[in-house]
Amino acid sequence: MTITNGYEQSDRESKLDILNLPSLEDQARKIIPTGGFGYIQGGSEDEWTLRENTEAFNHVRIVPRALTDMENPSTDTSVFGIDLKTPIMMAPAAAQGLAHSRGEVATAEGVAAAGALMAQSTYSSTSIADTAAAGKRADGSPAPQFFQLYMSKDWDFNESLLREAMAAGVKGIILTVDATVDGYRESDIVNNFQFPIPMANLTKFSEGDGKGKGIMEIYAAAAQKIGPKDVKRIAEFTNLPVIVKGVEAPEDATLAIGAGASGIYVSNHGGRQLNGGPASFDALHSVAEAVNGQVPIIFDSGVRRGSHVFKALASGADLVALARPVIYGLALGGAQGVESVFNHLRDELLIDMQLAGTATIDDVKHARLVK
Repeated sequence: MTITNGYEQSDRESKLDILNLPSLEDQARKIIPTGGFGYIQGGSEDEWTLRENTEAFNHVRIVPRALTDMENPSTDTSVFGIDLKTPIMMAPAAAQGLAHSRGEVATAEGVAAAGALMAQSTYSSTSIADTAAAGKRADGSPAPQFFQLYMSKDWDFNESLLREAMAAGVKGIILTVDATVDGYRESDIVNNFQFPIPMANLTKFSEGDGKGKGIMEIYAAAAQKIGPKDVKRIAEFTNLPVIVKGVEAPEDATLAIGAGASGIYVSNHGGRQLNGGPASFDALHSVAEAVNGQVPIIFDSGVRRGSHVFKALASGADLVALARPVIYGLALGGAQGVESVFNHLRDELLIDMQLAGTATIDDVKHARLVK
């Protein structure tokens, strides 16, 4: 263990022998200090939506196919013009230094090793440049990354972050729109949680770097109204694809695309914001119908199994993201632990693809599901 700013963090580096992703939570609970674990694991209010996010995958079934004369399915895919070895990506998640001394730098290394797409958060514990530089493919070339923006009321600050992301070579901007205020997260209240480590991207922010503050204080400086004009402004400023994250209503997808969004991200913030809202998976199909193939769709919230990835792809997603299990893998094994999580989930997906008679990710997208 390493002590950083008075906070004990894991610094272990090892591949993990994973039975399944849900089992990682209890293992990580023993390593991540209580306040940090509560912040990572917790949802809002009584956490009904958090639980429903995973349960909702049981609302549809995969129809298995036989006599397909196929073997060795492939998870290779291309989205936003980016070639990937897997449709599974890292969702943006704050303050990963709570789980491991190397934080997002180690996550970026593990995601790159798995041939996946990394998304780094505004509230990262490592800088945009350092996180981007850490992601290297096996041949030494930069691995693709997105940068996620929590929009501030201060546009000078927003633009400074976007400039840093552009200089770091990110391939797209994820604009989070479902966090204009913080959800009521009781774990943070019970633990009186305040960030024990700074958030590197906030060092230039007039309100401070987040150390010693709770998440509600940090969100108080965020923009509390976000509209189509903001999507347009970011797209024009960066000339990069803007993916609007936090969409569950078809109308919002239509508004976002009309404002110039190059992607829609179906998510309820992992059950951390509006408790009592629909499971993200239950919202996916109707949003996908509204999008109608105009732009790619990213999906997250509750993903724990290869079959969940399969069902999301078959319901309209082009990429499927997750965060909590990856952060648990980070705590347990650093960059190698992160890679192990992605590889395990990909292996489960490959089994499902073979049994469903789907040789490619495009085949999965056309697979039959029944209620």
